[in-house]
Amino acid sequence: MNVTEAVAKRISIRAFKPETPPAATVREILELAARAPSGGNLQPWRVYALAGEPLAQLKAKVAANPFGETPEYDVYPPSLWDPFRTRRFQNGEDLYASIGIPREDKPARLRQLAKNGELFGAPVGLFFCLDRKLGPPQWSDLGMYMQTVMLLATERGLDTCAQEYWARYPKTVGDIIGMPQDHMLFAGMALGWRDDTHAINTLRSARDPFEVWADLKGFD
Repeated sequence: MNVTEAVAKRISIRAFKPETPPAATVREILELAARAPSGGNLQPWRVYALAGEPLAQLKAKVAANPFGETPEYDVYPPSLWDPFRTRRFQNGEDLYASIGIPREDKPARLRQLAKNGELFGAPVGLFFCLDRKLGPPQWSDLGMYMQTVMLLATERGLDTCAQEYWARYPKTVGDIIGMPQDHMLFAGMALGWRDDTHAINTLRSARDPFEVWADLKGFD
């Protein structure tokens, strides 16, 4: 598989098989991803991979606290504006439509949202942290590291779902993974093999045409 194929194939998977990938494969992905670029080669990422009993403990603690904790940052700006508001709204509508949950069925939508805290059944949870004193450029570096992880996983036949949902549980996750006090939790990621029988995994989120967000200038 080349990079173009991996980019095209990667989607956010929200229903996983229970089988756990080998620890050696998970380590290989995380280690190779460290070739991702970072400004000044700061390499700001700190990553924790959970499986088995530690992951089960985390899921149990999250289930016992469905309202979450105070996040250290806003995942979305307050009063999101267009075109971003419309894109987010449409993505949500497409997601729930894929599993037959209508807009008026609020309890069903909340139950689906809660599956974030179960990593959608994934057998591996990755948690990405960085020093709290670092700034937006280093957040960008961490994002590039995460993207590299996802593409390497795709190359190996694995699937992922990046989840900023975990920003709602900084203390719970921090306690389980032993995160240093001077670090903050940025995001989590579900990792495993997709359940091809689940309708939610048929969703491919829409992308705006090139002309909406890009210009080519000075080319012949």
